[in-house]
Amino acid sequence: MKALQYRQVGAAPEVVTVPDPEPGPGQVLLKVTAAGVCHSDIAVMSWPAAALPFPLPLTLGHEGAGTVAALGAGVTGLSIGDPVAVYGPWGCGSCAKCAEGKENYCLRAEELSIRPPGLGAPGAIAEYMIVDDPRHLVPLNGLDPVKSVPLTDAGLTPYHAIKRSLPKLVPGSTAVVIGTGGLGHVAVQLLRAMSTARIIALDVTEEKLALAREVGAHEAVLSDEKAAARVRELTGGRGAEAVFDFVGAPPTTAIAGACAAVEGDVTIVGIGGGTLPVGFGVLPYEVSVTAPYWGSRAELTEVLDLARAGALDVHVETYSLDDAPLAYERLHAGKINGRAVILPNG
Repeated sequence: MKALQYRQVGAAPEVVTVPDPEPGPGQVLLKVTAAGVCHSDIAVMSWPAAALPFPLPLTLGHEGAGTVAALGAGVTGLSIGDPVAVYGPWGCGSCAKCAEGKENYCLRAEELSIRPPGLGAPGAIAEYMIVDDPRHLVPLNGLDPVKSVPLTDAGLTPYHAIKRSLPKLVPGSTAVVIGTGGLGHVAVQLLRAMSTARIIALDVTEEKLALAREVGAHEAVLSDEKAAARVRELTGGRGAEAVFDFVGAPPTTAIAGACAAVEGDVTIVGIGGGTLPVGFGVLPYEVSVTAPYWGSRAELTEVLDLARAGALDVHVETYSLDDAPLAYERLHAGKINGRAVILPNG
């Protein structure tokens, strides 16, 4: 089969031919319908060899959807042809966090070398992929796999982040979304669906700010040295009760802290290497700063239910498997408006 692999440190990913996978006991083979392209992949491909926690080559793609093609021994509850989405942050299934469905916070994943597809295990940008356990598959139940595959990360991750701050997003409150790309433009829609907060979107290009307005942002502001002051101005000096930074670079984490209201939440979702100092007098009183990771299995079901109800419309650009390297080039250059989706069998 064809697959997109990261094969050598520092090199661009390439489409190669690899053996067709076969499911072992307890595993499921998917014929991949759609796979998302994410900045996390680019971050992984920028690490030096000493920082890579897994061997190469690696088949990329941690957002996956497909149809069940074969079942390993002992697998029940699925049938050949079932359309499903893949829950990506795999865990051991038995620790205290996994027992809550929070496999994104599995306590033994590192010890057992359990890694997500596309981020250590063979991923979804291939004609077929192996899913380690049927519990990591969620029925699509009529959803379009191309439009819904980004929800397995670009939807689940902001959903998890936003849920934590919902008690503060009451009428009259403000939420700031920094970075309105793949995750951020979904976050705007989630905030509209889940809260009554006023939403201020920040980004560095007018094109992405236009998308933010299109999907529901009440205000769209250029993310520059004046952005925090503009947020303060728009909120009458109060600041935002919740700030979600989907970039996470040093300039944006600084903006996030400067936007926060007293008792506000700052959630750093992006992995751009930025940090935010916490201490008395550094931030407004009782500001909470957190850096979450992905979301739970139950939350993925909730996100897909929101999509099924018509609350989410992910903007996608589609590419063939042969053109997958081009999708990464465009993403790295900031030219993807929304989410790039690969159609391996399209």
